[in-house]
Amino acid sequence: MSLLRLEEVSKFFGGLVAVNDLSFDVEEGSIVGLIGPNGAGKTTVFNCITGNYTPETGRIVFDGKSIAGLQPHRIVELGIARTFQTIRLFGRLPVLENTLAGRHCRMKAGLLSCMFRTSAQRREEREAVARCMDELHFVGLAKQYAEPAGGLAYGSQRLLEIARALASDPRLIILDEPAGGMNDQETVALVDTIKDIRNRGITVLLIEHDMRLVMKICEKLIVLEHGAMIAHGKPEDVRRNPEVIEAYLGADDEKW
Repeated sequence: MSLLRLEEVSKFFGGLVAVNDLSFDVEEGSIVGLIGPNGAGKTTVFNCITGNYTPETGRIVFDGKSIAGLQPHRIVELGIARTFQTIRLFGRLPVLENTLAGRHCRMKAGLLSCMFRTSAQRREEREAVARCMDELHFVGLAKQYAEPAGGLAYGSQRLLEIARALASDPRLIILDEPAGGMNDQETVALVDTIKDIRNRGITVLLIEHDMRLVMKICEKLIVLEHGAMIAHGKPEDVRRNPEVIEAYLGADDEKW
């Protein structure tokens, strides 16, 4: 069943066509990779899905609901969470508090409850802390829960962003270059983490330039060039596609 569907989506910046009449589906429970050369429009697609941009044309449908044009916080509430190509953490705040920022959308206590520290508010806060610690355990950062996020190694900051996204109870998690800046050992561990996310019933859509990672975990690839889709399908089929080879891979088979 399709969880996310884009129908003829286009996004312009002045005279530049960043996304051009793009349509694709993401099946529930799958891991899908969105790949292409730099400037192909991949992050713009993500920004349209998550409400950072509003497309000029087309529809974006999540779980049967049209979401194009909704504010980002409403899209998170519907069950779409993301990480960013450039890490966006509160560097001076502890790891746990950064993770709690992702849980805020699921918390119900209002201003008065927080001011007077009602029993319901305290219970909700304890539950949120416990849930966020579970996510930190999941990505291997529980021991660093009290450390400032800015003091973590770069690869660990990437994992913290994933924990924060998972804390929002997503049905779809969108990862923008999650292996960026990671060493080989960290990348191998990331492959297992992404598989474990899918095993929790969460659908994964990712941008990634590490083709070996993409080939290991993605069941479907969508290839963009100049904002338009030039190929899609199973990774082994995309790898042999002449347009993909010419536009993106070249003759360097070692990328795969």
